[in-house]
Amino acid sequence: MARVAVVGCGLWGKNLLRNFSALDALHTACDVDSDRIDAVQRDYPDVAATTSFADVLGNEEIEAVAIASPAVAHYQMARDAMLAGKHVFVEKPLALTREDGQDLVALARQQERTLMVGHLMRYHPAVDALKALVDAGELGRIQYIYSNRLNLGRFRTEENILWSFAPHDISTIIYLLGEVPSSVAAHGGSYLSAGIPDVTVTTLEFANGVRSHVFVSWLHPFKEQKLVVVGDRKMAVFDDVKKTEKLILLPHSVEWIGRHPVPHSQDAEVVEFAADEPLRRECRHFIDCYESGRTPHTDGEEGLRVLDVLQRCQESLDRGGAMIEGLAAWAEPYSVHETAVIDQPCEIGAGTSIWHFSHIMKNARIGEGCNLGQNVFVGSDVVIGNNVKVQNNVSIYTGVTLEDDVFCGPSMVFTNVTNPRSAVPRKDEFQKTLVRQGASLGANCTIVCGNTIGAHAFIGAGAVVTADVPDQALVVGVPGRVVGWMCRCGVRLELGEEAASEAEAAEANCRACGAQYSLTREVITLDAPSDTEVS
Repeated sequence: MARVAVVGCGLWGKNLLRNFSALDALHTACDVDSDRIDAVQRDYPDVAATTSFADVLGNEEIEAVAIASPAVAHYQMARDAMLAGKHVFVEKPLALTREDGQDLVALARQQERTLMVGHLMRYHPAVDALKALVDAGELGRIQYIYSNRLNLGRFRTEENILWSFAPHDISTIIYLLGEVPSSVAAHGGSYLSAGIPDVTVTTLEFANGVRSHVFVSWLHPFKEQKLVVVGDRKMAVFDDVKKTEKLILLPHSVEWIGRHPVPHSQDAEVVEFAADEPLRRECRHFIDCYESGRTPHTDGEEGLRVLDVLQRCQESLDRGGAMIEGLAAWAEPYSVHETAVIDQPCEIGAGTSIWHFSHIMKNARIGEGCNLGQNVFVGSDVVIGNNVKVQNNVSIYTGVTLEDDVFCGPSMVFTNVTNPRSAVPRKDEFQKTLVRQGASLGANCTIVCGNTIGAHAFIGAGAVVTADVPDQALVVGVPGRVVGWMCRCGVRLELGEEAASEAEAAEANCRACGAQYSLTREVITLDAPSDTEVS
């Protein structure tokens, strides 16, 4: 069971307490204010409570800390927690300078600890739905984005409105566009406390031609949280204050009449999405990541990107709204064709390419350097390793795991139920299939679920695999049978069937790379690798 300490039990900390408690993960509450601690003990009598952060750091039962302290304390508390061996969830911003943020990211890597930043909107199901629409080209070419995050109070003196409200919108806009702005300019006013802006308007310009405005304020007569994305085909409006119909699409067109543009709009289309609480999803994601070793959607690197933009915006504010250029270059580390559909949340590694009409379902995990061809389907919770090649028209269903360097030939088939019936639900009967490192699955072959394909095995075109396949075995036929053995480099070994099946031991050399093997009771062993051996 997860064991998390919430540090800072004020207005926002109370929400973290509630959600980690609902996830059965709340171990300790910590706040310097003893009155807050008394309130926590009344609300959560089974949870440990302390006014000492040092007590939290010294408690070996606590695996992770969620920091909801004032922003000025984020850096030092996150640093101390990781040095104490804790995983860290820190509310936005990650730190108040890029240098401090870089130090935290480096420390997390050195300590092998999870570092996650509380950019809450990244976990809103409406934002996931909006991202899917943008990636699928539903809005057309994105032209303009604007965001309003407005309220009356709560006024702060330790940070200005830009650092308090804008991180959510900056994080969301970067996520939607898959790149950071190339230049920023920010204007603001300090009306309540000298030198602390409580109203700012920020302009973000992107290399792809998109321009965005972010308007944040503590001096507004009513609460407003609205994001508008304008494409050349449709506009999307996300209004988080509304109780229903939070996300709508507005189709539009422009007709030129007498050399003048005449806009035409149509009725709004309501976009449905799951009604999950964003903070609950965020807290659950943190636990899942530190328990599994997965990278959070809003990891330290993502926090650094937002921090860099904030710091440049602050520089612009200090210089009276001057345009600041030269932000750290970054773009989405993987490529997705505009016709592909990516359901969020999912993980896709750097250098991976996803091509025409493919569909990646939520919670799929795809590693680095993969290539998924046309019309590929990847189901929920599928795990794909690094450098995996999936050719056209392949469906990888829930329950399948592909390790590194696997090759899936055109139109090959995975199953995940042995006795499917359209009228009988079988989702609780999915069986697992494991394809180990370096295996090749030939065109049009079928892998029946519940079996393991050994490392560097080779399944011939059209074969039907109904049983486990040994490492480096060559399988052909219906049903599939072992007819030989393959070198790791992909060349068939010169080892006859009779020698492989009847001799106590047989030896073979790869004529291509020179690797030497021995085979005993259908177990193949690499005796001497070649200079070009594939690991």
